[in-house]
Amino acid sequence: MKIFMDTANTEEIRKYADMGFVYGVTTNPSLVAKSGRTQADVIPEICSIVTGPVSAEVISTDCEGMLAEARKLAAIAKNVVVKIPCIPEGLKAVKVLASEGIRTNVTLVFSLPQALLAARAGASFVSPFVGRIDDIGGDGVGLVADIVEVFHNYGIKTEVIAASIRSVSHVNEVMLAGADIATVPTKILDKLLMHPLTTQGLEKFLEDYRNSQKA
Repeated sequence: MKIFMDTANTEEIRKYADMGFVYGVTTNPSLVAKSGRTQADVIPEICSIVTGPVSAEVISTDCEGMLAEARKLAAIAKNVVVKIPCIPEGLKAVKVLASEGIRTNVTLVFSLPQALLAARAGASFVSPFVGRIDDIGGDGVGLVADIVEVFHNYGIKTEVIAASIRSVSHVNEVMLAGADIATVPTKILDKLLMHPLTTQGLEKFLEDYRNSQKA
């Protein structure tokens, strides 16, 4: 499973990109607003930091508006992936963009049929929202597992991005469910990196080393 960062904060992205495991980045209008910058300003910088896919989202809700935005976003860098909402006008746009060779990430996916239809429209990625499904009493990880199984059954090449990740447990569970990618907020990424036993073990090793030098 590949790890994406779910953020528009370039300082955070640089920090983790230097560790070598960040394959891509996902953004949305809320994350861009939180960064205090505009999408036109922040997306080129993110694309210069990571070589993998960088999702940038349209804000139009009609097909023609989405297409106009998507073409401008795709022109920023070769690794831009255009994020399109899973609505009828969105899937129309996905079909056209696929024919033009522009990769898309269909977002706000909350059901198996939505994922299948997005894939059949030509989506490069689909993003089921694990945490938000859990919020309404559903099974977000179960949905990811179902999408992975159906795509495998029918030879669908669209990649599954587990989104709306809320905990380390979510990451563990979508990994076991077979997600191609988990897009992870920085605060969860911090927790993935460390374990109390790692910290304790390192402290013990260093203490033993220091004691051995006194002998």
